[in-house]
Amino acid sequence: MTMSTMTQTIETFDPEETRTLGERIGREAEPGQIYTLTGDLGVGKTVFTQGVAAGLGISGPVNSPTFTILQVYEEGRLPFYHFDVYRIADVDEMEEIGYEDCFYGQGVCLIEWAGRIRDILPEGCIEIAIEKDLQKGPDYRRITMTRKEEMGENKAESIKGRI
Repeated sequence: MTMSTMTQTIETFDPEETRTLGERIGREAEPGQIYTLTGDLGVGKTVFTQGVAAGLGISGPVNSPTFTILQVYEEGRLPFYHFDVYRIADVDEMEEIGYEDCFYGQGVCLIEWAGRIRDILPEGCIEIAIEKDLQKGPDYRRITMTRKEEMGENKAESIKGRI
């Protein structure tokens, strides 16, 4: 077994492109997939997340669950579990909300501020980082998706196109 890291970087130039990328991720998401999402305030995490939800077939409003920690959407082709763990003080708080049912179920998880719960994240999460570069314009975003996983050679080849 070896540690494999696959990275893909995509540039978007307006919020609609960022949302469209999220939609593509949602359409291609598989049951049990976990995405972690990082980026400064105002970088477009909510727009991206709304795109993921739309790609999963969720038509209702999608907002960041900053105060509730978890927002569950079940009307799409897969359940969508949107976490915002910024206010988590201790990983034990995740036990209280039943995170294992989400992480190891048949839905799709998107976790904002996942660094706070790194110790409980399963292998195979896809990390998504959204960054601004004001020199390239106020709506420019660099979106980097990384998947780190311990795997054999055959598995690495089979998932190359999915990040």
